[in-house]
Amino acid sequence: MRARLPVAAAALLLALGATSGCLGGPGPARTARTPDPAPPAPAAAAVTGDVRPADRAAVRDGGALRWAVDAVPATLNVYQPAATADSALLAHALYPALFRPDAHGEWTPDEDYLTAAEATPPGQLPQVVTYHLAPRAVWSDGTPVSAADFVAQRAALSGLDPAYRAVRPAGYEAIDSIVQGADPHEVKVTFRQPYGEWRALFGPLYPAAETATAAAFGRPLPGGTAHPTAGPFLVSGYDPAAGRATLVRNPHWWGEPAKADRIDFLATPADRRGAELAEGRLDIAPLTTAVDHADGDAAEAVRRAAALPGTTLHRAAGTGLTQLTLNAAREPLTDPALRRALARAVDRRHAAEAALTPLGLPAAPLGHHLLTGDQAGYRDNADALGTADPGRMLDAAGWRRPADGGTRVRDGRPLALTLLVPAGSATLRRAADAVAADLGTAGAAVRVAEAPPDAFVREHLATGDFDLALFSWPAGPGPAGEQRPVYAKPRPGPDGTPVPGSNYARAGTEEIDRLFDRAAAEPDPDARLALLQETDVRIWQLGHSVPLFQRPELMAVREGLTGAGVWGFTHPQLRDIGWSAG
Repeated sequence: MRARLPVAAAALLLALGATSGCLGGPGPARTARTPDPAPPAPAAAAVTGDVRPADRAAVRDGGALRWAVDAVPATLNVYQPAATADSALLAHALYPALFRPDAHGEWTPDEDYLTAAEATPPGQLPQVVTYHLAPRAVWSDGTPVSAADFVAQRAALSGLDPAYRAVRPAGYEAIDSIVQGADPHEVKVTFRQPYGEWRALFGPLYPAAETATAAAFGRPLPGGTAHPTAGPFLVSGYDPAAGRATLVRNPHWWGEPAKADRIDFLATPADRRGAELAEGRLDIAPLTTAVDHADGDAAEAVRRAAALPGTTLHRAAGTGLTQLTLNAAREPLTDPALRRALARAVDRRHAAEAALTPLGLPAAPLGHHLLTGDQAGYRDNADALGTADPGRMLDAAGWRRPADGGTRVRDGRPLALTLLVPAGSATLRRAADAVAADLGTAGAAVRVAEAPPDAFVREHLATGDFDLALFSWPAGPGPAGEQRPVYAKPRPGPDGTPVPGSNYARAGTEEIDRLFDRAAAEPDPDARLALLQETDVRIWQLGHSVPLFQRPELMAVREGLTGAGVWGFTHPQLRDIGWSAG
């Protein structure tokens, strides 16, 4: 979820190609870095997103769009555990988001819902945020969007009532109270503790009727007239069993009207999307999974996708951060010195080239655990590991190479590790083979193994049954709150055993936790970024994981369709997508 929206999928890792690819994207990425393990030079930013903003004057009114999704989701409530990336995609067209991220992950107000918003000056306590809602903003049943919706959503997502079984995005627990302000269109939110990433809250916002009680919140939200929405579209048909959800223009919408009369979201298996596009049955189709899981040569799979008649293939570096995770709870990786040495031995450019070049994408290595290459403030922090030769680092950690140049040994034990990847992902397999080769050059014997996707997390990452693992985490505009669970120090459970939560590396420190907390509470953007940089440096020094590259995204779009492609951090503006008037 991917994480811009806190869908359940964004709370979990993203194996390559595991989601529809509708929320992120790849474009030209360049790098001036020399290959690791030489001292790393700063990497140029990878470019996320490959779609031009729609010129509404060049888009004709009317027409229908057919959009491939993995499945018609069981719920449109992105805060429910059953939510998927497709839940978030449809929610963009149906529910308010007070702020939307731009191409660089910076929050901008959505003027359809918000005329202004201001927070008390930094240092003034308590922190109070005042939202000025658009006076014409109403739910589809005629009820105005109001403070009542904010109050109910905070109750559902704050964690104060365990009866709400919610996927809880960061920030709601910091709210102390919500009241109506000077008029019905003003909402005042008071925080019990400062929260710098407050713009990430209340997007999407649901009507109070859907969130005011735990029973109401727990019901699936399939859309339809019984479930009020407040976007440029309405749900006119919703049939998960038949694999079709239909959105039509909202006649009560107060903003710029949707260009398309109708959007049909059609459940389409990844391996059928190419044929459906070629036969003219689809207009927009994510192809990341289809290409990633295709038999044979990846470059040939991309060539076939690009050659589909009547379509354009959009490619970009997506907002998922692909990283090598080291299991710090498993011998011999319990030693931080060994983890740092192995991290230095990984040639990140080599892994990026192996993964991305066959897809026709520039190989831009990633050097930050929390930010993507073109996100505001990105920099390559890999030099936090130092510039020592990895062989010398391994020697210093006690792992000696025999005279024949074979596998290193310490106390009679060979440095033999297994690198786990989800089965079926050719892109991750290519990257894993490159990493294994790099570590082999340094004297570590690494065997690449595959696990079924449905068992990869449940039976291996969650239980700690792995040495090394390769997968992607979603990045988002609020890294202090969104990324903290991935790096939080595991705490003892009821039986005294540490509970890793989302920190599958099982490595953490009190200092890193405090840095995340300080960053989340910091209202000044520059000061918050400085804290995030310090946090990333400490994560590098811990030997927690090695960021490698941004997860690629591929999207096929019918020729003549404007405003569609790979969106990167930005949300799809479904109201502006339509057929060219030319």
